[in-house]
Amino acid sequence: MEKSAQSLVEAQRTFFNSGATRPIAFRRAMLKKLKSAILSREKDILDAVHRDLGKSDFEAFTTEIVLVLREIDTMLKNLGKWTKPRRRSAGLFNFPGKARVYHDPHGVCLVMSPWNYPFQLTIMPLVGAIAGGNTVIVKPSAYSPATQDCIADMITETFDPSYITVVTGGRDANQNLLEQKFDYIFFTGGIQVGSLVMTQAAKHLTPVTLELGGKSSCIIAPDADIDRAAKRAAWGKCINAGQTCVAPDHFLVHRSVRDVFVEKMRSYIEKFYGIEPHTNPEFPNIINKKHFERLSALITSAQKDGATLVSGGRTVPETLKIEPSIFTGVTRENPLMQEELFGPIIPVLEWESEDDLVAALLAEPRPLALYVFTRNRSFSGRLMRLIPFGGGCINDTVMHLASHSLPFGGTGTSGMGAYHGKASFNTFTREKSVVEKGFLVDVPLRYAPFAEKYRLFRRFL
Repeated sequence: MEKSAQSLVEAQRTFFNSGATRPIAFRRAMLKKLKSAILSREKDILDAVHRDLGKSDFEAFTTEIVLVLREIDTMLKNLGKWTKPRRRSAGLFNFPGKARVYHDPHGVCLVMSPWNYPFQLTIMPLVGAIAGGNTVIVKPSAYSPATQDCIADMITETFDPSYITVVTGGRDANQNLLEQKFDYIFFTGGIQVGSLVMTQAAKHLTPVTLELGGKSSCIIAPDADIDRAAKRAAWGKCINAGQTCVAPDHFLVHRSVRDVFVEKMRSYIEKFYGIEPHTNPEFPNIINKKHFERLSALITSAQKDGATLVSGGRTVPETLKIEPSIFTGVTRENPLMQEELFGPIIPVLEWESEDDLVAALLAEPRPLALYVFTRNRSFSGRLMRLIPFGGGCINDTVMHLASHSLPFGGTGTSGMGAYHGKASFNTFTREKSVVEKGFLVDVPLRYAPFAEKYRLFRRFL
């Protein structure tokens, strides 16, 4: 495998160095080719995602396929404009001269994706890499084997492996790839593995984008539209059974509205998925036994630590389904607050003082997302100004990642770098500055000898 990984990188570097990926016409053609491949395999993709995660066709189509198709359309619409060299001032020292900034592709890129949105989070960065003029080795997650195989088949049938190829497998495959010299690495996944990716990349001084996660808070203010807040919060938490990097991890609810918010959320979960969500075929399953057992253990340990299970809590090992489980009486010391949940567990904490809330948020690691429901623009504005986080919403959840005009990424332990739309193009290219000088004028001031030139030069500054 190691030799194979090395040969793949070498073949792609040869292809990139040939200049074949640089023409705009080539990039457009490859983007159209990718879009056609996705559309022709739509049913195969939906079936694969269902086998891995139990998603309904509607949820899989809207969260896995539509976003990718719109990303391709965004690139096709704007690629000509984004790739044009931009004129800049050459500055006093370069008079007379011209300056331009070019967007240069990185070269051979590695895209490593996770299992929770196995198609979207693999193909979305691939779109940016194609638009940027790179070659790409794609490494999907082995935890979503059906989608991994579907992607491998699609890419193999669509592109030459010296341009774009897929490597499958588990940890050994990941390790062998990370030992190679890439020009850029784009990784989406957990914090622990992200740290390992960055460590390996540092050995080759390879730049990285890390899309990680964290414990994203959802704040409910006393003046919020509680009914609408509960509805949108329940949707954001339960989509993909909570296995979403930007899902609300926990809820910070003002004490005065806690009970009504919890009841409204319980009601909406029942409305969305029925009295027994674990029997609803539209409610996704947990990805595998390992994560199922981790979440089941958290439900048990949370109650032992004093939290109150308000609704849900049933777990079904045969189907890997866990009901949305609402907990109240949760403290920051509870097991539910020690790690990113990444599942349908809903801890509800209380707050009263705005200053104490801000202080608590600032004391936590920087999350990938932050959500606040309030009618008070002064309150939401204060949170937006003071709290570092990747991105978020006011009076909604999750939906900020659906905009191709907004950069999506984390900060601190939730990641570095961003993508989507123009941010993807920027991520998979680098700015290359060039000054162009003529021969008609050659100012002698910069040349030796320098006697008396200091006083003369100072007069111009």
